[in-house]
Amino acid sequence: MTFFSESTIAMSQVQIQFLPSLRCLFDEPVNVTVKGLVPDQQVDLRAEVTDDKEGVGRVPVKEERIRGTLFIPPGEGPFPGVLDLYTFGGGLSEIRPCLLANKGFLVLTVSLYGYDDLPKKVSMIDLEYFEDALMFLKKQPKLGNCGVGVLSLSKSGDLALSIASLLPDVSATVWINGCSANTMYPLHYKDIVIPPLMYDPQKTNPTKSGAIIIKGSMNDVTAEENKDTVIPIEKAKGKFLFVASQDDKMWDSCYYTEQAIKRLKSYGKQNYEVVTYPGAGHFLETPYIPFCHSSLHGVINKPVVWGGEPRNHAAAEVDLWKRIQLFFRYHLDESISSRKAKL
Repeated sequence: MTFFSESTIAMSQVQIQFLPSLRCLFDEPVNVTVKGLVPDQQVDLRAEVTDDKEGVGRVPVKEERIRGTLFIPPGEGPFPGVLDLYTFGGGLSEIRPCLLANKGFLVLTVSLYGYDDLPKKVSMIDLEYFEDALMFLKKQPKLGNCGVGVLSLSKSGDLALSIASLLPDVSATVWINGCSANTMYPLHYKDIVIPPLMYDPQKTNPTKSGAIIIKGSMNDVTAEENKDTVIPIEKAKGKFLFVASQDDKMWDSCYYTEQAIKRLKSYGKQNYEVVTYPGAGHFLETPYIPFCHSSLHGVINKPVVWGGEPRNHAAAEVDLWKRIQLFFRYHLDESISSRKAKL
């Protein structure tokens, strides 16, 4: 599937060429070349740009127990749906879902605690809350027959794996620097309970700044006593995009990626893609957000080092932002899915 190609419009003997294409998937500079004119021929060149977008719609969501925000792209749709799970520090972040909606996705972001009338803290994760959120997203008229995906980061990575594995109709999941096991809080879904993989505070490494490095302090995910914490991702029907930063100081996301792939392969599954970024740290955000080397951890309430080298980290964010859109569009977009079915 090619998204970037040369497109040529022929008008008699004159050709106008647009690069990278007439309809770019991403915001790229457009070069216009005119060929076929006779020497010294005088012409009038007129250009008109029309942007008829009305802007992204923002709808606060307070539906039964769901608390969050729905971002609706301009236009009639249908639009692929995405449940955006940001980090696990409480509250609600709207930056990433809003920007993703501007790229043509119907995006719902929800909070589990620390927002509106939700509890200030949680001691467990109720997966049925996110099941309700997915059902709400699927009922949106502008979704049409498009699929629904899940976008995550850090702790919400293992939550996304649980959603994709235990809940139906999740077509695509993006896991960014997460864990292959359920972490920090027990996860409940009906009669299923997945215990948490914890960390040993004594194994963290302090730095001169006062921030600690958690990487290396997580309990061994392969140990017999921790086997029940591993998420049964082999049950997932959709596709995975695993994203791991090689300089992640929060935890060993590359190792957890390997563990997840190993488990999928052991069940004969090949429903995954993998990308790793040298020199990138834990917090892979949307592009052009200031680099954050360390900050307060929302769960353990201590300053931690996230890792990463500014230049490589920024380049990784630019590349990943495009990959996320390509991955979701390919696996969720109704028109693309119908074309794949005809091949």
